[in-house]
Amino acid sequence: MTSEWCGWRDAAEAALYGPDGFYTRPGGPGPAGHFRTSVHASPLFAGAVARLLRDVDAALGHPDELALIDVGAGRGELLTGVLAAPDADPDLLARLRPYAVERAARPAGLDARIRWSARLPEPGSAVGLLFANEWLDNIPVDVVAADGDGVVRRVLVRADGTERPGEPVDGPDADWLARWWPTLAPETRRPPEVPPPAPGTRGEIGRPRDAAWTRAVRSLRAGLAVAADYAHTRADRPPFGTLTGFRAGREVPPVADGTADVTAHVALDACAGPTGRLLSQRAALRSLGVTGRRPPLALASTDPAGYVRALSAAGAAAELTDPAGLGGFGWLVEPVGPDCAELLRPGA
Repeated sequence: MTSEWCGWRDAAEAALYGPDGFYTRPGGPGPAGHFRTSVHASPLFAGAVARLLRDVDAALGHPDELALIDVGAGRGELLTGVLAAPDADPDLLARLRPYAVERAARPAGLDARIRWSARLPEPGSAVGLLFANEWLDNIPVDVVAADGDGVVRRVLVRADGTERPGEPVDGPDADWLARWWPTLAPETRRPPEVPPPAPGTRGEIGRPRDAAWTRAVRSLRAGLAVAADYAHTRADRPPFGTLTGFRAGREVPPVADGTADVTAHVALDACAGPTGRLLSQRAALRSLGVTGRRPPLALASTDPAGYVRALSAAGAAAELTDPAGLGGFGWLVEPVGPDCAELLRPGA
């Protein structure tokens, strides 16, 4: 980027996905070099996705070809983990068509069965499971803030992260705020019961993510689409937004120069289509058998090595389901067609 002013959406697009972007830089370490997702935290996560894939396969009647589409695939860690799951069904694997959707180049040594593409499959071309883990939070969005008079304006930024107020928000973005982030809606669209925003109140306009998710779901002709991400809903939008940066395992101020990840939490309720529903990662993983339950102490006497393995797995499961951490992530579950409508309904 140059030192010119622009909105955060354009700035982050260049910083993350430009020729020398954070995610696309040749030879870069990939996401795992800078932050730890659920996929990196434990193979239990890939195992849970593998179990969900089996449920989708059964619900669809074991189709001749079953797709597993990993959107925002990083370096292919999730697909690699699913293919290597210890309880993998050989018949399912023979029918499985794994797709990695990622704008970075294909990493060396990746399983040859994995198809690598920068684009989603064509609309209606796949039957199976689409899984997007921490993808939507890296789709760039514009940031808005209320000025000293309560006028909601776009936030402009330079590559070094310096900001200044831009023009007032109008058009479809103003409509989106009125519906999904009403505390930041422009005065002419603000619901009468909502007070004007306090100066400095900030937020992010999620329209690009809504469109991206709609397009992703359309890849499926039948099956289940799942997005797992940092999230908030209309009832609990954060008053100062969530835009931040990550570099080398640490949260840092957001900059648009390509040296750090630029991310913001997702308004998953706005992304959801007509069949979509929200649940926590804790609830989702528990329904898939990841509970964090400690093994019985008696196992330590009869099978010490097995007890240590089970205790380690319980610790990893507890991290994945911790409501104050990864377990607090939101899952947007969207069935495509009737066959998978009852999947991932905890307690059903």
